[in-house]
Amino acid sequence: MLNNSSFGRNSDSRINYGIILTVILFAIIGILSVYSTTTLIEGKDIRATLFHALWYGIGAIAIIFTMQFDSEQYWKMANYLYILGIFSLIFILIFYDRETAALTGARSWFVIGSFSFQPSEVFKPMYTIFLSRLVVEHNAKYINRTSKSDWLLLSKAGLVYLLPFVLIQLQNDLGTNLAILSITAGIIFMSGIGWKVLGPIIGLGAAGAGLIFYLAGFQRDFLLKTGILQSYQIDRIDAWLNPFGDMQDNAYQLAQSLKAVGSGMLTGKGFGVSEVVVPVRESDFIFTTIAENTGFIGGSLVLLLYFVLIYQLVQNAFETRNEFYTYITAGVTSMILFHVVQNIGMTIGVLPITGVPLPFISQGGSALLSNMLGIGLILSMRYQTHNTSLNSSRINPYIK
Repeated sequence: MLNNSSFGRNSDSRINYGIILTVILFAIIGILSVYSTTTLIEGKDIRATLFHALWYGIGAIAIIFTMQFDSEQYWKMANYLYILGIFSLIFILIFYDRETAALTGARSWFVIGSFSFQPSEVFKPMYTIFLSRLVVEHNAKYINRTSKSDWLLLSKAGLVYLLPFVLIQLQNDLGTNLAILSITAGIIFMSGIGWKVLGPIIGLGAAGAGLIFYLAGFQRDFLLKTGILQSYQIDRIDAWLNPFGDMQDNAYQLAQSLKAVGSGMLTGKGFGVSEVVVPVRESDFIFTTIAENTGFIGGSLVLLLYFVLIYQLVQNAFETRNEFYTYITAGVTSMILFHVVQNIGMTIGVLPITGVPLPFISQGGSALLSNMLGIGLILSMRYQTHNTSLNSSRINPYIK
């Protein structure tokens, strides 16, 4: 189980200005990147940039709203948030936008005029709060940890993950499912489960992934007949393994992405300058704009900024000395880290292509709102800890 020792220096300020400043820097980078991509490179009007800025404004309001609740209130809301999130995932399967589904293959969007929204993105922070409460309750009940209690916790987490996994899979959205899996893994990893239990799970997961890649290469008919993978997912694996082989669809997208990133060289070609056409550049492949415009130096600075953000998130959790908040931080941090690794990894050909945006930078209001809600949850820790009379040194002050 986690100990509650403080990490870093406690501050008398209720607001973590370091995290806020980092998010503001991401906002500037994101708005400039979307403007460079859509207006300067693709020649479109400024509407996409204004919408991205508007979503940042909505996200800022969401952060302020989220910070008004303390850990005890989130504890009490956890079950209701999970149920509300599940209902939203069911609702979208009935009322998804047919035109968007025909274009993207994903049945996960509401569309009203120029406004679109993806409920599964907002489900992520709801799920994080609920799973964090589940782990705290389990640890309070099983203070003396055993392999049996660890397997029981894994079973509980698996059941909690199974329902949204099925609903999101029905939406045909593998990227979001992987993000929620990363949240689950981050919280479980921090829960105190021993390596005697985690080791076999990680080994089986790695073996399963390896088997799927093997079957995708040599027995793909089996994968298609059983429904384990769909044809477009196998095409993405083919494109990942040989991006310059068949220059169609996903292979073309990845090949162009590699050309754009490489052509930026050390310092880039300049703001708004591009000589490579990359499909879906403003959202999932926004990093190609950063790399081509600012080169290796600019891309490295963006990665450094992500490191600074994640470091601050972890430090903030240790300073609050609250187990419930620590698991929430683990979930939010794992979500952001997964998105960064997967998005940049697929952009440079290290990982297969999935529909995963780059946090705080890619165009897409739902994903941005999800990340801002996660930041709000973590900012509420220090903001509310200075105001609460709860004894934060107790493992779980909410279970009577």
